[in-house]
Amino acid sequence: MLDAALIFLKDEVNAFLALRTGSDTVRVVLSKVADEAGKYAFPIDSIGCSVVSFEEDRVLRNQAPEYATIGGQQVATPPALKLNLHLLFAAHFTHYDQALKYLALILTFFQSHPLFAADRSPAMPAGLDNLALDLLTLNYEQLNQLWAFVGARQLPSVVYRLRHVPLVDSQPAAIQPPLTTIRTTLRSR
Repeated sequence: MLDAALIFLKDEVNAFLALRTGSDTVRVVLSKVADEAGKYAFPIDSIGCSVVSFEEDRVLRNQAPEYATIGGQQVATPPALKLNLHLLFAAHFTHYDQALKYLALILTFFQSHPLFAADRSPAMPAGLDNLALDLLTLNYEQLNQLWAFVGARQLPSVVYRLRHVPLVDSQPAAIQPPLTTIRTTLRSR
């Protein structure tokens, strides 16, 4: 589901960039930021989108399994793990002003589209209910640590938190006969 959510998001941003610029030569690509040699891992004159961190969304955490009756059997599936992803959008351009122009377009896009819901986004993959994005503001120290962490020299960039990405195990945790009767015994005191 992680890959489907990120591909959906990349496609939405690329459609917006093509609409606003009238060209599809500049694209957002899903890529790590740097390769093993410390070189940028995505092409020049593009915007790299990379996951730099995962965190569990504990606010929406459900610990109880979900039960359903399938084929006369009660099937228990583990609860979905809801994740927040920190996404780095880095602009790798020959000309600095172009990097700033495309970062501004990305900021504009997510400002006007902070939430993607399945009922309003027909291209959203099955299994995703909604995706929400928040702009993260990093101070100089955090920014320096982030770029040292990814192993590259700093590029013009922005970081977003992508919320509500579910991971669900499709294998049932338990299969058992359904509960069909309940017996109680009442006693007087």
